[in-house]
Amino acid sequence: MSKPDNITLVSSDGESFEVEEAVAREFEIVAHMLEDGCTGSNIPIATVDGKILSKVITYCKKHVEVGNVEGNEDAKKALEEFDKKVVDEERETLFALILAANYLNVKGLIDIACQKVADSIKDKQPEEVREIFNIENDFTPEEEAEVRKENEWAFH
Repeated sequence: MSKPDNITLVSSDGESFEVEEAVAREFEIVAHMLEDGCTGSNIPIATVDGKILSKVITYCKKHVEVGNVEGNEDAKKALEEFDKKVVDEERETLFALILAANYLNVKGLIDIACQKVADSIKDKQPEEVREIFNIENDFTPEEEAEVRKENEWAFH
């Protein structure tokens, strides 16, 4: 049995990660580069630092190792628990993870990370959400009252 091909991914801060090709292909951007023959021995991941790239690689490795869990409830449950741990991060790291997953086009990671953010703001008042995301309220009190009146259903 031959050894799988390895690919070296290089983060924006110069950290190198050697991964199996199957894991690298979980990054759609890398998969396209490989298919188009646009890669050398190292693939630069210019917008993702080593700390975050390591987390994305860990996520992808696990999903490649486990494979398709359809029909295997124990494996599915274990993978869901793993996914929860991957996104159990402070807000700043979670946002960086979302940006990296988006850039690398790792759909499953985007989904679970965005769901984690959505869950964190669920049932919060607009003022609390503005504070969490550092969003300035650019409505005058009158304009805000009008928007609240027009969308009364959303504030109950």
